[in-house]
Amino acid sequence: MARKNTASSTASGTDAGVDFIDAADAKTGLSSKGLSAGSIGLLGATVIGISCIAPAYTLTASLGPTAAAVGTQMPGIFLVGFLPMLLVALGYRELNNAMPDSGTSFTWATRAFGPWLGWLGGWGLIVATVVVLSNLAGVAVDFLYLAIGQALETFGVENTVADLAGNVPINILTCLVFMVGACYVSYRGVETTKSIQYWLVGFQLVVLVWFAIAAIVHFADGSAFDATPFSLEWFNPFAVPTFSAFAAGVSLSIFIFWGWDVTLTMNEETKNPKTTPGRAATLTVGIIFVLYILVAVASLMFSGIGTGELGLGNEDISGNVFAALAGPIMGPFAILLSLAVLSSSAASLQSTFVGPARTMLAMGHYQAFPKRFASISPRFKSPGFATIIAGVVAWGFYAVMRVVSNDVLTDTILTLGMMICFYYGVTALACVWYFRKEAFSGARSFLFKFLAPLLGGVILAVIFVTTLIDSMNPDYGSGSNIGGLGLVFVLGAFLLLAGVALMFVMRAVNPAFFTGKTLKRGTSTD
Repeated sequence: MARKNTASSTASGTDAGVDFIDAADAKTGLSSKGLSAGSIGLLGATVIGISCIAPAYTLTASLGPTAAAVGTQMPGIFLVGFLPMLLVALGYRELNNAMPDSGTSFTWATRAFGPWLGWLGGWGLIVATVVVLSNLAGVAVDFLYLAIGQALETFGVENTVADLAGNVPINILTCLVFMVGACYVSYRGVETTKSIQYWLVGFQLVVLVWFAIAAIVHFADGSAFDATPFSLEWFNPFAVPTFSAFAAGVSLSIFIFWGWDVTLTMNEETKNPKTTPGRAATLTVGIIFVLYILVAVASLMFSGIGTGELGLGNEDISGNVFAALAGPIMGPFAILLSLAVLSSSAASLQSTFVGPARTMLAMGHYQAFPKRFASISPRFKSPGFATIIAGVVAWGFYAVMRVVSNDVLTDTILTLGMMICFYYGVTALACVWYFRKEAFSGARSFLFKFLAPLLGGVILAVIFVTTLIDSMNPDYGSGSNIGGLGLVFVLGAFLLLAGVALMFVMRAVNPAFFTGKTLKRGTSTD
């Protein structure tokens, strides 16, 4: 479908006024935002998708908490977490085919449900990515000092460099350095992002496979810490003793797959924007699933789920499993795993900026956010202002969490899981509602536009509500609490309520979006 380019008005952040809808696509109501079109192909989009998921970082932060929640059923829980992600990804693909727009969840939910739920869908994506940006930076800081310490030890130098990560002021300042660097690369646009990601993603994938094979070899030769024979029962998620433990495990497993939708936020910058982003998302999820199962099984076979020094149930290592297992499993090559997690965190930190920046760009473009967010860098054709704001807010959030949380990584991961369930669920159900008039027109429409996103959306909604209720317990997560309520619940509720408050402020300041003047509600058959 043809589009009239409105990049000139968008780039300057000016108001398109009454001509806005006329300049948009006649069917979808969407319009171009001045991004660099045709910059990313299928391979580039898939690499950026894997980078955003950050498998090395994600696994070191989630293996421990997941094993603590569900024990040896971890592979089965990963499988359960994969299923709603796959179902939702199919719905995302259909929405992107019909409406390729960088606003993704925000734009699609607005078209399906109207401005209020659409705005909250966009807000859910933004806060989820801000939370994970802070988490990524924290892991990068930990592994930076760990890698430096390991490097010095290889030369026989005794040191306490790794302990610097526990110094709060140094930790926060180092986090700022990482955030500024990642923000700068993202500001320079997707071409720079893509070039850097090829090397960083390739390195971490090779090292993770090496780690998994080495762990299995240790099991085979009898040198594993707590050798645990492989069992197909590990893949049975229904063996988890309680539904709360099951929901907690699934919430964590959903977190580990999160990030593939960045391929869709780049849809206005990809070749073949209707098909490439959806294919890249599906390919990304599939590759990551195979890798996660391999590493999870290998870790269980080597460490077991006990609370011993290297057991996955040991709370002292649960927030950063690879830091403890690298040496025993990889020996003198342990530094490679530290560098893999460091590169994974740094790469994902940089690529994760893509999502919130382009969502805020779209919200500014359609006047759901202040018009300044719609500005495009004339040189790099990227959402410069939105990228900088995302970096500033993420660093501020991390600084606060580093001070108030006993375990900032665990609490932010659990909070992130709730935010993911919220905005993925809204988007999946938006697919069902937007295509409702053609859902039963054929087998393909029924499966991909109705059944798959409906099941995915309902599963995520149940997990969101269950986690929200359970997180009220002050012992939930790290055990940090405010006024007797678990910190994870307080964070989740605060972020959502802050979004509602800001939405009403925007409605009062600029009602154009909320009255349907810039982005209209509709269906696929309008």
